[in-house]
Amino acid sequence: MPKVFDVVEYPNEMSQEIVHRLPETGSGHFKLGSQVIVREGQAAAFFRDGKIMAVFGPGRHTISTANVPVLTDLIRSGLFGGSQPFPADVYFVSMKEFPQLGWGTQAPIAMQTPGQGFGWLLLGAHGTFGMQVKDAGTFVARFVGANSIFRMADIKNRLNFVITQALTDLVSEVNPGSLTKLQAMFDEVQAGVRAKVQDAFNSIGMELKSLTIGAISPLETSAEKLRDMGLLTPQVYAQLQAADALREAASQTGGGGLTGAGLGLGAGAGMGAMMAQLMGQIMGSGAGAAQAGAAGAQAAADNVTDKSQAQKVLDALDERLALGEISEATYKELRAKWEAKLKK
Repeated sequence: MPKVFDVVEYPNEMSQEIVHRLPETGSGHFKLGSQVIVREGQAAAFFRDGKIMAVFGPGRHTISTANVPVLTDLIRSGLFGGSQPFPADVYFVSMKEFPQLGWGTQAPIAMQTPGQGFGWLLLGAHGTFGMQVKDAGTFVARFVGANSIFRMADIKNRLNFVITQALTDLVSEVNPGSLTKLQAMFDEVQAGVRAKVQDAFNSIGMELKSLTIGAISPLETSAEKLRDMGLLTPQVYAQLQAADALREAASQTGGGGLTGAGLGLGAGAGMGAMMAQLMGQIMGSGAGAAQAGAAGAQAAADNVTDKSQAQKVLDALDERLALGEISEATYKELRAKWEAKLKK
């Protein structure tokens, strides 16, 4: 025969627990007149068949049809008599504030930087936040389910995601264009993230008590990472590869001309100019970008002497032809130049 609770309470301080279910397994049985003792900083939420029956705040409560109105309907329906025990689950919920919880980005935040570098900058951020359960019934219904114990660790990752997603959305909406400008509006960003997060917390029965952004810092940004994140088209990525080939070839000349090809300082300076021009045109789009890629490749074919660099740009040419970025005639002309370099 199931145990009937004459008195139910949970005296634990709940320092790390947010919710503790009684009984921990199976369903509890209560009756009219059973006592519910709720301590300061707690709430007791009664559920039956997954639906909330009542929520009690701090104090001693006697279960009756007055404070659990749904019992009146259960009695009238004949499911149990006035003195007959009824099954229910009671969840003791910590209503105290959990301050100084850490949060941090697990995936990079991408910020557009038009005309600078790759046109994108990857960022990382971290800080602290404080939270408190605001609506015990909503919180239990949304998260706890059949779990007998629900700790802060069980929801922290979810809250961390909510905060970092809000920061990501805000950076995209504000679009400051540079890290310096973003850091200059630090207070506005912090207030904006807090406003966005508060709505998300409220929807799950929680309240955001505080939020701070400790730092927003640049992460390593590369063409490969941007491509993997879907921020660079295949055409732009191929053009960046060609630009890398030019840059590496120029660095191998020691800052002067390509001595192996009998080129002087003026030719080396010309290559530097072509590199700068190509990098600028990479950030453009359409026919202009395609023409820039072809011009850059042809210029590189006249100057690069390193075999590995020539092979790298040959591979990029194949990809650009497949994407329709350059014509068949241009492809054949440029490929002939690069293959000639390889033979040398």
